[in-house]
Amino acid sequence: MVRIRLRRMGAKRQPSYRLVVADPESPRDGRFLEIIGQYNPRTEPATVVVDEARALHWLKNGAMPSQPAERLLKTVGTLDRFARLKSGEALETLIAEAQAATAAQPVSPKTRRDEKTGVASKGKSKKKKAAEAAETAQAA
Repeated sequence: MVRIRLRRMGAKRQPSYRLVVADPESPRDGRFLEIIGQYNPRTEPATVVVDEARALHWLKNGAMPSQPAERLLKTVGTLDRFARLKSGEALETLIAEAQAATAAQPVSPKTRRDEKTGVASKGKSKKKKAAEAAETAQAA
């Protein structure tokens, strides 16, 4: 039996996670069989990307998701599509539906949550914006 679980990536105090398929005995950040997605809680809203075809393949073959991975798969809708796959719906239609749902949620990966204020900030700081404005004013 294999498990679908999160593997921590990123620097200290800047976590991001990969959704991986691994043996239950392997360590959290250790050996895995396949990467099927990623999760970044530092963006606003949190970014979840799942390879729907591979996730459904592993679920169909008996992989058990851990509790955090199960929550992520529920928010993306993978577990609902898996239930529909078990009831007899075609895999191709479910994958097309998942791709359409993913395309409908454009989230910039550069948008991050500022930890001190809790407010989302876009990639550039005020100093950089002021410097760019000064450069464009000088060029004009």
